[in-house]
Amino acid sequence: MRSDGSALNPRRWWRSAGFAWAGIRHAYRSQANFRIEVWAGVLVLIAAAFLRVPLAPIALACALVLALELVNTALEAVVDLASPELHPLAKVAKDAAAGAVLIASAGALVVGLVLLLPPLWRVLGGE
Repeated sequence: MRSDGSALNPRRWWRSAGFAWAGIRHAYRSQANFRIEVWAGVLVLIAAAFLRVPLAPIALACALVLALELVNTALEAVVDLASPELHPLAKVAKDAAAGAVLIASAGALVVGLVLLLPPLWRVLGGE
């Protein structure tokens, strides 16, 4: 596909954004883990707002998990296209991408626990 010039061209930007949203919609519709992660993120952000804790680290952790889940979905699609039959290297690629999501999820969990548990404990009368 040929570029129509500047990256600042609004029409070009909207077209690119449309492709990106199509990928997000596809992942939401086809990937159960992505849907779970989206709604877990929404709930955690609501809890953070209610508990008045900094939203930025939580939002960043959620964004990292969701972004890596999208990369994992894309990689799985490409591997399935390139290697429809089972192949050990295809398994390595898919497992490594899933591992990246797992590591990001564990990090997001730590961020959530560190930021949310102390104020939640106070609200529930633990102090």
